[in-house]
Amino acid sequence: MSEALLALPVFKQENLDTGFQYILGAATSPAVKLNEETLTYLNQGQSYEVKMKKLGDLSDFQGKYLKSIIRVCFHERRLQYMEKEQMESWKQTRPGERILELDIPLSYGIIHYKKDTPSLNTIDFIWDPTKECGIYIKVHCISTEFTQKKHGGEKGVPFRIQVETHSYGDEDSKLLHCASCQVKVFKPKGADRKHKTDREKIDKLNETDKDKYQPSYECTVLTQINVDQMASTILQPGPSPPNNSAVFTEPSFSGKNGSFASLSESFAQINTNSPTPTISAVSSPFRCNSEEDSEPKVKSPEIKTSKDKLILDGVPLPSDAIADTVSAWLQANRFTSHVRVFQNFSGPDILRLTRDDLIQICGIADGIRLNNALQSKAVRPRLTIFVCQETDSVYHALYLDTFTSQELIGKLAKLYSVSSQQIAELYCSGPSGIYILITNEVVQNFKDQARFVVEAMKDENSMQYKILLKEMS
Repeated sequence: MSEALLALPVFKQENLDTGFQYILGAATSPAVKLNEETLTYLNQGQSYEVKMKKLGDLSDFQGKYLKSIIRVCFHERRLQYMEKEQMESWKQTRPGERILELDIPLSYGIIHYKKDTPSLNTIDFIWDPTKECGIYIKVHCISTEFTQKKHGGEKGVPFRIQVETHSYGDEDSKLLHCASCQVKVFKPKGADRKHKTDREKIDKLNETDKDKYQPSYECTVLTQINVDQMASTILQPGPSPPNNSAVFTEPSFSGKNGSFASLSESFAQINTNSPTPTISAVSSPFRCNSEEDSEPKVKSPEIKTSKDKLILDGVPLPSDAIADTVSAWLQANRFTSHVRVFQNFSGPDILRLTRDDLIQICGIADGIRLNNALQSKAVRPRLTIFVCQETDSVYHALYLDTFTSQELIGKLAKLYSVSSQQIAELYCSGPSGIYILITNEVVQNFKDQARFVVEAMKDENSMQYKILLKEMS
């Protein structure tokens, strides 16, 4: 690696002072024009080193650790929108395999790593920025597996190798740095053949045309991404690594330029049977709640903060939300895989998208679900009935979702400010004035939007009520 570093481009001074440096041990293509991003070719299943380094003054990092995530993602925006579906399709064709794998015997300088991350295209680990650290990775998917015909005769899609570094040990993990590079992955030995083809192509050009292309570097320096625009997966803090490496009692793996101990494989993860009664029509002793209490409520968009961390627990997205709030709302409502797509969208931006727009971006299932969540519409009730007291001319709507007598009792109790346990018996009027005990089956056969007059009789000893619903024609 030291010889290859001599062939790397010059860095800006501010990056040397304050930033991070990630170097992928694979050569860049010579057939890339000066105004284009570098392109690196990789062989499927071959180990490549990603050398990690914190630049500048390290005094503030003594005794501290960092958490980094390496991921393989799509370069093309079209495929970024469909990343979840594409990854699932790959998983079905390659069961039990991972897109990105850590080569443990060759890696060095790691404190902890997570063996089996939920995402097939990511690996994460903890490392000491004051020491040498090199991560060897294998990419098992090839670029043509995500093309239309999925064979070598097509031009394969480019990927991105992306490294995200976060603070570690704090209550709230903070994204410190992110960088990536563009790669294409070929079947074994395919990257070598592609390099040869590119060199032959350039060699045939005259000197003037050759000057339009970048030189080929022996290693690839990952290009920094603006952290403010980076929507990364929110990391939950795991257990702090040990202060003394001697507490590791598992056997050690030897690695290049050093060794590391075997790592912890995960970070801290009322029924009645009484006979038909005689009910007298009396004025109701119930006290009815206000009309608003009988209407279905939609939870107001309250945004709470806890130690500067945004919490959006299933509330509607505010129309004036900023981009950070949109990202937090998407995370809280199980749209984590689409956070990166909407990382620069404000509340008005995302709320202007139509249902078709969201389906095109997120896929059919998530697009419909996101559209419903953004619209914040109340779930349509399965049954609606209207009730009023005999002495009252104002009806109140009761919306039922489960077709059960217990739900109906609960709605009546809430409407008239009593507890459900106080309603001992519930009946409806039948043919020839008979009383019918209301069961789940009776509720299921109520007519939608039927009207009932409520009559009640109170037992002064038990403080319970017997309720009769008289249907109005």
